[in-house]
Amino acid sequence: MPDTDISGLRIDKSQFVYKRSLFTKKRIIIALSIFIILSALVYAFILKKTHTVELSTVSNYYPSQSFTVLNASGYVVASRKASVAPKVTGLLVELNVEEGSKVKRGQIIARLENEDVKAQISQAEANIRLQTHNLESVRAELVDAKENLNRKKGLLDEGFVTRADFDSAEARFKRAEANFKATQSAVDVARAALKSSEIALDYTLIKAPFDGIVLTKNADVGDIVTPFGAATGLKAAVVTLADMDSLQVEVDVSESNISLVKTNQPCEIVIDAVPNKRLKGKVHAIVPTADRAKASILVKVAFIDRDTAILPDMSAKVSFLSKEPTEHDRMPIIAVNKSSLFENNRVFIVKDGILVERQIKTGKDFGDVIEVIEGLKQGDRVVLKPSKKLKNGDRARIKE
Repeated sequence: MPDTDISGLRIDKSQFVYKRSLFTKKRIIIALSIFIILSALVYAFILKKTHTVELSTVSNYYPSQSFTVLNASGYVVASRKASVAPKVTGLLVELNVEEGSKVKRGQIIARLENEDVKAQISQAEANIRLQTHNLESVRAELVDAKENLNRKKGLLDEGFVTRADFDSAEARFKRAEANFKATQSAVDVARAALKSSEIALDYTLIKAPFDGIVLTKNADVGDIVTPFGAATGLKAAVVTLADMDSLQVEVDVSESNISLVKTNQPCEIVIDAVPNKRLKGKVHAIVPTADRAKASILVKVAFIDRDTAILPDMSAKVSFLSKEPTEHDRMPIIAVNKSSLFENNRVFIVKDGILVERQIKTGKDFGDVIEVIEGLKQGDRVVLKPSKKLKNGDRARIKE
């Protein structure tokens, strides 16, 4: 292999210098990032303290709540409720309502097959016409027999007819009179049969017994319905109705607290489905029977204020009041727990995990809570029993 001159070969080091410079810059950026993160952590966990606090939410308060002597929970029930069923067994051929339908008293809810009953009515009407014609014929016979008897009597007095002729005329009159009464009774029987058929036809029409709302539909067109639904495949109640004007709240009150409840006592009712409304009510009745298992007594509370959103079986809470609240007492105000206040009506609220000190202006005192005129709004979360260690800007850890 011939000798090669390599004395002219050189290595270009400029690329390596550039790469080393780039690597140095990256290290500086990473170091600065680590420094910033460490500084933030030091500030957050060393310079900025974290406190475990218990919170309360600022909410609407009704002054009437200060009159409460007892609270109880229960359910809305309809004191007037009916499972509407037919009086006779038959095939359901028409159903005019569904769940939620409003009905009036006497309104036809459903109809059973009734062609046979209509035929009976037609037959009864025809029989009435027949008996009526018979009655007219018998009446004419009676009139003729009576006139004949009167003539025979006159002729008998003058000696122109014998006693036997008169007796024959009198017998004819009595027979005509008896036939008239019998035919008249037959007409009455035919009319009674028509009335019976009309009642039977009415029994095939299922009507609403009172004004109300359909809660459930228990049968459909094509079902066999009967007053007694014990047989397999037969339905009893076609629909279930409730009178919405008869809605009440039934609550269980413990025996030890029943002395705090009296008939006609003012109450406030809160329906869980409508939590922003406090409805006026009063104690309607205290059922004079105790429940052994629960050691409680059933109390029925009637609505004075009504709301269309209230439905049977909704859960409700009842506050039994010591006196009748005024309209002003029933107006909501913003209130805060008094234990959240510290020096000069100041509070700590929590925003995004940070304690924020705030000055508030208070109003009326309601025992455990106090009215807030300005400085807080509904939904604010305030610290309960704030300690002197809390500082504005400190971090807050929520106590479970």
